[in-house]
Amino acid sequence: MFWLYYIGKLIVGAFFRLFTCWRVEGKENVPPKGAVLVVANHINFNDPPLLGVSLGRPVVFMAKEELFRSRFLAYFLKSLGSFPVNRGRLDRNAIRQSERVLAEGRVLVMFPEATRSRKAQLQPAFPGSALIAGRRAVPILPVGIAGTEKLKKSKWLFRRPRITVNIGKPFSLPKAGNKLTKEELAEHTVLIMRRIAELLPPQYRGVYGEGGKK
Repeated sequence: MFWLYYIGKLIVGAFFRLFTCWRVEGKENVPPKGAVLVVANHINFNDPPLLGVSLGRPVVFMAKEELFRSRFLAYFLKSLGSFPVNRGRLDRNAIRQSERVLAEGRVLVMFPEATRSRKAQLQPAFPGSALIAGRRAVPILPVGIAGTEKLKKSKWLFRRPRITVNIGKPFSLPKAGNKLTKEELAEHTVLIMRRIAELLPPQYRGVYGEGGKK
């Protein structure tokens, strides 16, 4: 359903240009081809479509399973390249799907926190992104999103809030493989989140800021 993807991309892009002051920084850091794992913070339900129009390449999203319970929404999400993940357990089907996407040389987007941050600050992340990046040994592209927490209720449509998508340089984990220990996965997860934090204003960094616990 590529036609639906590109039509949706045009509509979303026009929406953000019309109703927000949308800025993308570091777009030159996006690899023009090949497998890439994009990791980003998550503060609003608009973040996935925002990333879809900011990266310049077709992307595939890992989305929470609850969104696929509606047949209409499931059809729409799958048409746009999303697939479900059960956040309450180790979802092997989602991991296999992720590996297929990366094996095909595509762009996979994950939100390591697995849910939106109500305070717009980074929360403790799950190890899923570190696990997938380690198993496939793919480049990781960190992205910091700021400003989408203002997209609440309807009044923001008349204020054109400033939204920034800050794309960092790709990096690799120090060690890859299928037999990483829990400690190594935890360390890699912190490394990933630190890279995202570096791309955000200090007030967004939460537990991964200088005064955070991580």
